Amino acid sequence: MPQLPAPDYPADVRARLEADAREIVARYPDSRSALLPLLHLVQSEEGHVTRTGQRFCAEVLGLTTAEVTAVATFYSMYRRRPSGDYQVGVCTNTLCAVMGGDAIFEALQEHLGVGNGETTGDGKVTLEHIECNAACDFAPVVMVNWEFFDNQTVESAKGLVDDLRAGTQVQPTRGAPLCTFKDTARILAGFPDERPGAVEASGPAGHASLTGLRLAKGETGPARVVHPRGSQVPGASGASESSGPSGSSRDGAPHDPSPTEHLSSHDAPQDTAASDPAHPAGPAAEEGE
Repeated sequence: MPQLPAPDYPADVRARLEADAREIVARYPDSRSALLPLLHLVQSEEGHVTRTGQRFCAEVLGLTTAEVTAVATFYSMYRRRPSGDYQVGVCTNTLCAVMGGDAIFEALQEHLGVGNGETTGDGKVTLEHIECNAACDFAPVVMVNWEFFDNQTVESAKGLVDDLRAGTQVQPTRGAPLCTFKDTARILAGFPDERPGAVEASGPAGHASLTGLRLAKGETGPARVVHPRGSQVPGASGASESSGPSGSSRDGAPHDPSPTEHLSSHDAPQDTAASDPAHPAGPAAEEGE
């Protein structure tokens, strides 16, 4: 059965979008380059990229709807069906996952009664797991309309979505004040961010992100050095080559490591054929011997 043509916007809406579209297209030497911000523009109108929005973009730019659809369906930032006022994304990439992201995502699915990419019945929250957002030093991270909520726990994440559904104002850990998904889409289309304090919020990176830079500049104390087992530790009192990984010497006497000595399973002595004189490995046999 052939698909019916996409309906057009009401005349007043189309006139407003056309004015905005002309402003966007004027930024680029080639009008085709304006497709991504135009898709954000139509997404800001209805909360997702509709067939009507795709048709509008195609007509403005002189493209086919197939060309527009190919781009709109390639990027996950463009929603293809109605979604919530607040897009709650839980990072489940490696570091966030092991720090609690997986547990947060599972808990929110149960708490909200929705699955991945689904929206609560009140239309407030769409839940999804997201890929890395370059905030690993604040793991686990939850994002709401692409604003950061750092170092989350299961309970804090539940409280966050409850506040969003109740209409309670919430403040991101860093970055600009929170706004709805439609408002976010318009900002991403390249229009001025008029939220109070938004410009001031785009300041330097957080403390955790800048620690490495401060170390490189010598602005903080030196990092702990992990010394090979069996070596003498400079300045260590009572350190001996016979110290074991559990904080005691091999003869059972207690051993207190100095502040510069780091004991872990990674640098503990291992009884291997290469290190155990009682079980020498010997040279590898030549093939055919």
